[in-house]
Amino acid sequence: MYTESMRKAFHSIVPPKNFSITIIDNEYFLTIKLDEKDLTKLTHDDKIEAIKYVAQVKKALEYEGAIVLVTRKPLES
Repeated sequence: MYTESMRKAFHSIVPPKNFSITIIDNEYFLTIKLDEKDLTKLTHDDKIEAIKYVAQVKKALEYEGAIVLVTRKPLES
């Protein structure tokens, strides 16, 4: 499912500093997995930039033909 054109689209988008995501190929769809620990360490404005980045990546992958799910693990108390 994860094609070369999807890989190029993903890597063409610059991630915010101190934030990363993982792309998981589930054969029929892709999952963008956020690291909840990375997200909680960001300032309010950096969190907004991180979410904008995730939305850009999702849109780019969908443009290349992927079905995309965005997920993260729940925060532990």
